[in-house]
Amino acid sequence: MSKMRSFTKAGILFVLWAATAVALPAQTFEKLHSFKYTDGWAPWAPLVQASDGNLYGTVSSGGNPSCIGGGYSTGCGTVFQITPSGKLTTIFLFDGTNGSQPFAGLIQAANGDFYGSTSEGGTGNGGGDCARGCGTIFTVTASGTLTTLYNFSFTDGAEPTGTLILGTDGNYYGTTSAGGPVDAGTFFVMTPSGTLTSLYTFTGGDDGSNPYGALVQAPDGNFYGTTWSGGANGFGTVFTFTPNGTITTLHAFDNSDGSYPYAGLVQDSEGDFFGVTEEGGTYNYGTVFKINPSGKLTSLYSFSGGLDGDTPISTLVHATDGNYYATTSYSGSNCCGTVFKITTSGELTTLFNFDSKDGSYPYAALVQDTNGGFYGTTYDGGGSPNCPYGYGCGTVFNLSVGLGPFVETVPTSGNVGAAVRILGTNLKGATSVTFNGTAATFTVISKSEIATSVPSGATAGPVRVTTTVKGIQNTLKSNTTFQVTE
Repeated sequence: MSKMRSFTKAGILFVLWAATAVALPAQTFEKLHSFKYTDGWAPWAPLVQASDGNLYGTVSSGGNPSCIGGGYSTGCGTVFQITPSGKLTTIFLFDGTNGSQPFAGLIQAANGDFYGSTSEGGTGNGGGDCARGCGTIFTVTASGTLTTLYNFSFTDGAEPTGTLILGTDGNYYGTTSAGGPVDAGTFFVMTPSGTLTSLYTFTGGDDGSNPYGALVQAPDGNFYGTTWSGGANGFGTVFTFTPNGTITTLHAFDNSDGSYPYAGLVQDSEGDFFGVTEEGGTYNYGTVFKINPSGKLTSLYSFSGGLDGDTPISTLVHATDGNYYATTSYSGSNCCGTVFKITTSGELTTLFNFDSKDGSYPYAALVQDTNGGFYGTTYDGGGSPNCPYGYGCGTVFNLSVGLGPFVETVPTSGNVGAAVRILGTNLKGATSVTFNGTAATFTVISKSEIATSVPSGATAGPVRVTTTVKGIQNTLKSNTTFQVTE
């Protein structure tokens, strides 16, 4: 059975370098939380901003005492909440029977609950490496009540690792990185209540194998993603799925243009997709690439393994300044990875270098909060004692680069009349909401949430919220285009 990438570098790169990580001018780094042995360790998944203004995430191991030193000593994990200022609350502890090792991020539904997955655990037993459970899909409330919606059993997939996405039809779509007839992974759709249908099983041939990253649904209705291995050259692929499961391989990596794309893709307003490969490129330390929907790939940057870092495995974030932000897992001016910015033309700037005390090995993707700052996690480091990986159990951090506040819509598409939540930072003074210029009725729920619906006559475009506070008017624009569906 194909196992989750182990990243053995994280087990041996414990030597602290003498250099000190120094943030560049006009930016601020803050370590918000260092995980302790008792609240879990090894956060891998990206955070998500919720309607209450807080961030939610998972750690992949520990937490539950039964998982520490027992049969699930390398698994279990937790769900946690953290405020933007760094107060962390553990809201759920996995015990193996209800899931273990949540490597995927969470997604918040319209009712406020979160959907997520675990890569192991549950009641599905496929034998072999899947004997401890093939993974689950669950929903959990903000207060910590968890319901297991689905248990994978290997034949229908195993080890879901990419964050679920909400499709325009109201169902959830995702992939498993293993399982299926040849243990190469699957593509599935699941209703909000937990009815799952396998739409495609990867063969490990030209269609690729091991889709670890999250999917993205484009305005054309199709899904786009990557496989970590397989394809015509064995180095992974970029693919597209129709909603009914018809796959087209858009590109097969050949190592010179990158290899092993662990992360998913992100689409820009022009329709192109941007992504990273874990290895390959000029120096074999990974790449950043652009690919259009027809499969034309452009290599934008090759990492050298030095000051610019190496082994990028986190999905790029398309930020409000039009640039892309992500992390490298290792190297930089210190031991332990970097945060970088890259323009659409391929100009890369290293923004921060981790030194283990502030965290090391930032495997997870960043999230841009509606306050403009970036939040993320590191798999290791942070300085807490009694941790299994050397210099800490991992951290949560914030990096501000001076970008201003904005609003975010949940979901990012819908037909006329569909309910939409708008997330923000200071929304209590809202005086108008428009969908690409068309006014909408709305209700201010809190300073971080507005309830609205898609107005008649709305077309695809940005959502804007105008606020007036102490006589000062300000207009906040959504970070992505809202797609109006039929």
